[in-house]
Amino acid sequence: MKKVGIFRSIQLKFVLIYVLLIFVAMQIIGVYFVGKLEKNLVGNFKNSIEGHVNLLAYSVGEEMAKERDKDSPPLETDINRILSEKNNSSNDISEVRVIDLPSRRIIATSDPGNQKIVGRKTTEVMIKRTLVFGTNENKIFRDPKNGRRILVLSTPIESKGKVIGAIYIIAQMENVYQQMNVINRIFITGTAIALGITAILGIFLAKTITRPMTDMRKQAIAMSKGNFSRKVKVYGDDEIGQLAVTFNNLTKKLQDSQSSTDGERRKLSSVLSYMTDGVISTDRRGRVNLINEPAARLLDVSRETVLNQPILQLLGLEDEYSFEDLLEQQESLILDYGKQNKPYILRANFSVIQKETGFVNGLITVLHDITDQEKIDEERREFVANVSHELRTPLTTMRSYLEALAEGAWQDEDLAPSFLNVTQNETERMIRLVNDLLKLSKMDSRDYRLSKDWADFGEFFNHIIDRFEMSKKEDITFKRLIPKESFLVEIDEDKITQVLYNIISNAMKYSPEGGQITFGLRAEEKQIIISISDQGVGIPKNTIHKIFERFYRVDKARSRNLGGTGLGLAIAKEMVVAHGGKIWAESVEGKGTTVFFTLPYEPEQEDEWS
Repeated sequence: MKKVGIFRSIQLKFVLIYVLLIFVAMQIIGVYFVGKLEKNLVGNFKNSIEGHVNLLAYSVGEEMAKERDKDSPPLETDINRILSEKNNSSNDISEVRVIDLPSRRIIATSDPGNQKIVGRKTTEVMIKRTLVFGTNENKIFRDPKNGRRILVLSTPIESKGKVIGAIYIIAQMENVYQQMNVINRIFITGTAIALGITAILGIFLAKTITRPMTDMRKQAIAMSKGNFSRKVKVYGDDEIGQLAVTFNNLTKKLQDSQSSTDGERRKLSSVLSYMTDGVISTDRRGRVNLINEPAARLLDVSRETVLNQPILQLLGLEDEYSFEDLLEQQESLILDYGKQNKPYILRANFSVIQKETGFVNGLITVLHDITDQEKIDEERREFVANVSHELRTPLTTMRSYLEALAEGAWQDEDLAPSFLNVTQNETERMIRLVNDLLKLSKMDSRDYRLSKDWADFGEFFNHIIDRFEMSKKEDITFKRLIPKESFLVEIDEDKITQVLYNIISNAMKYSPEGGQITFGLRAEEKQIIISISDQGVGIPKNTIHKIFERFYRVDKARSRNLGGTGLGLAIAKEMVVAHGGKIWAESVEGKGTTVFFTLPYEPEQEDEWS
């Protein structure tokens, strides 16, 4: 998380708000105080001027009402005298004019430089209103010559209750506003000092408040990184202090929850990692958010590339199903990813992830590889079918001959022995089949054990060949490519005897007249390789890998005529594998077949035995 700049910090915001509040409060107080003070000063000034004018109006009115004789001085002279006396009593009055009512002429003015207006009729509206209505009129405006504020006042002159004239006064008010300016400057200075002190106090107060908040911010950053060891310092018992205590308690609970969650996550990860089944989890939109290694291996995908991929696309079901269909899927789905001659089948089970409110939060998919199971089931079905077929054929034949004997054929000296001979052969064939099945069943069981002993395989191999050579057809020849040196191996002689018997029997059955069977033995690395070759019709290349399967026959009709059960090579394979070897065949159609099998061989063991 980036560090908060000074201009974006809550501390600066707090100080600014605090200063602005004080500033606004000071301005409101200042406007109210200055307004009231200005009103008070202007009112006092007006009252002072009006008091002066009233005295002047009384004096002038007495002179204007006085009767004059020839020896008396002119009215204008007496009024000028009064104006000069009264004018000296106030420095704020710049001019006083006296107007006579009947003529509306200016009969006197106190301004020596403005004597030219004496004798002229007045044009001032205020004077006319005063003369007509007998009211006091006043007005404040700026002098157009110098821009100073002046007070103009018009007062009626009365005598015996009648208006006989008016006094017009022009007074300078600049002193009043100069006082207001001084007071404003004092107030502004005080406001600035107050704001400065407020800002300093605000900084200290903001630090006091934001310090624990800064600590909590640092703690939150540390918690986001997984560090729960820090504690917020508690500076007091106020609301912020209680918040710090609560934050520390929250940190402790989060630490406990994190530890518990980590433990559960490790358990889940361990379980998912060591599961043999594949597990895929999706979000509520059907996109993959978790897949374990077995699932990735089963689907042959990379875990990193399938995250956020739709589950339908991952499983290849987008053409057949929707995500809502999978949420409602109760039965397992069989997914066939097999290719030609390479089956690969998975079973998918689905489970919906739901919250307590019933809201669907995702889907869990469990994958099982059932390729081997399907293969086993198929082999089991094929095995049952083959066994049924193999048993049904001789049983059907026996029933037919026995029915014929029961119907009187036993009395026929020519047919009866033939029928009994066929019945006996079919019985022996079934016995061989059952014995072979019992051998395979015993080898498939877990308690199957070999009785191994050390033997010279060259001598052992020659002994087996000698037994077959005594009973072979005269037109079949044996060729031995067996070294005279000894090959000491550890084997179960009975089981290897049966392996050789089954392979050699097949070679003799399928060898043509005048054919040759070749027996080979050689050592290679830590094994010996035994080979038995015939010159029969051979096996097609596309089916040679099936000859070791149970009940498989290349030529089924000929095999049955020769008395085979189709289990000889399957039994041989099981016994060779039990000895730690392997068996295979090579064939060319029309030229013959060679069966190979190997057995473990360690020359140093032979040296020690010698």
